[in-house]
Amino acid sequence: MADVYGYVRVSTKDQNEDRQMIALKEKKVPLDSIFMDKQSGKDFKRSQYQKLIEKIHNGDLLYIMSIDRLGRNYEEIQHQWRILTKEIGADICVLDMPLLDTRNGKDLMGSFIADLVLQILSFVAESERVNIQKRQQQGIAAAKAKGVKFGRPSLAVPDNFPMMVEHWRMKEIDLDVLLQECRISNSTFYRGIRRSVNTQN
Repeated sequence: MADVYGYVRVSTKDQNEDRQMIALKEKKVPLDSIFMDKQSGKDFKRSQYQKLIEKIHNGDLLYIMSIDRLGRNYEEIQHQWRILTKEIGADICVLDMPLLDTRNGKDLMGSFIADLVLQILSFVAESERVNIQKRQQQGIAAAKAKGVKFGRPSLAVPDNFPMMVEHWRMKEIDLDVLLQECRISNSTFYRGIRRSVNTQN
């Protein structure tokens, strides 16, 4: 008897996968047969997707919400589609695109139409990824132009930090006392030391 699987992907851990999970639940996909990655779709080096590939067999059915949930790389989407449908022999149903349901139209015309739709949607998925990257770069550039600073904030060490470090090096005070006096953490202390050494070099 064929097994039914689902694949869910969101780009970051902050994004919500509820809409995809609800759609798969409506298709009666068992919860333990749903594989989910919280990772970019730029390639297929995703742990849960790889587990899915190892588990799915000939005649099984895979549901995905939309083609961009499978991935956002034009050539890789088509390559993985061929692995799933041709090499493994599984069926795929893309829920928001009825034409991409390999259970239907297995004749020459049906396959031709499905291949065309897959190519178009794969192109759109990758184009959107490229556009997202461009918008992010433009947003960062605009923020920098307005004076927004990125990266680690400046070390918050007191003015007497160099003197306190010298006392510590001379073993005149313990590190715990220094940290308490300067009101800094252990990691900030060592970052401050490294920075002062780099400045002197």
